[in-house]
Amino acid sequence: GEGELAWQTDGRAYEARLELSNTFLPKRIQRSTGRITADGLAPGYFLDKSRSEQATHFDRERGRVVFSNNRPQAQLEAGLQDRLSVLMQLAAMVGGQPARFKAGTEITIPTASTRETEDWTFAIEGEEDLKLPGGAVRALKLHRKPRKEYDQRLELWLAPRMDYAPVRVRLTNPNGDTVDQRWSSTDKG
Repeated sequence: GEGELAWQTDGRAYEARLELSNTFLPKRIQRSTGRITADGLAPGYFLDKSRSEQATHFDRERGRVVFSNNRPQAQLEAGLQDRLSVLMQLAAMVGGQPARFKAGTEITIPTASTRETEDWTFAIEGEEDLKLPGGAVRALKLHRKPRKEYDQRLELWLAPRMDYAPVRVRLTNPNGDTVDQRWSSTDKG
């Protein structure tokens, strides 16, 4: 399959868009939009579309998270991210203070899906040399610690020489199926 992660910002607002496609499953699109604040990313809207389209609205004025599928609303916690913006928020956090994030460090970020909010805890494993389609890259590996028995495993590699951009994201389902997104090129426009 193929995937593309697009990141656009004007310094005040951002849009992140992830498109995944393969032969066997419907195209999956995730989109996150919001503001950039002194405390990091502040999502306003998150879309997740594959077979159906679901969205999460971050109502900052009322301090709540509203889900399009009529799930109960959640409280909007400080620092709350969505499933896509959390990757970019991690990159900004680690890139902003790299000396603070050594192997063994854990980072907990409240994260919203299209159904609920929960804390995601990432453990920093250390740097690795990767051979990716775009070339050889040294990257810092993190993984999300499982929260539940049948949780999807998330591994993330951030490249220091590329402003800590995510250069590899691997999702592993409990049945062993994986989606492994690997950096192939960067377009700066």
